[in-house]
Amino acid sequence: MSSAVNAKATKSNEKIAEIKRSLSALEHLSSGTLLKRMKVCGNPRCHCASDPAARHGPYYEWSYLKGGKLRHRTLTPEQADIMWLAIANHRKAKKLLRAWEAQTRNLMELKTPK
Repeated sequence: MSSAVNAKATKSNEKIAEIKRSLSALEHLSSGTLLKRMKVCGNPRCHCASDPAARHGPYYEWSYLKGGKLRHRTLTPEQADIMWLAIANHRKAKKLLRAWEAQTRNLMELKTPK
């Protein structure tokens, strides 16, 4: 291999090492969607029936796929804080894995004899 090809391969390997470090720093990881909801209770005498600002909540609902089926779960505010981070980390991990795959492709193209 030429020195230019070696330099490109080294750069790709350095990027892969950085991706690995970034992935290992992620603590919580989860797919899904987290919604913050304010609800109306249904009691006509309650303030929430006439004033949208007086609705009950917030309630946190996490939706995710399990076994091909959409599941829903209500979370506490503390659990929701962790889930916000876990969902953001999941998206970041997917992005990092796509970058790792691209760098691996680059390495294979560099090492393929022409």
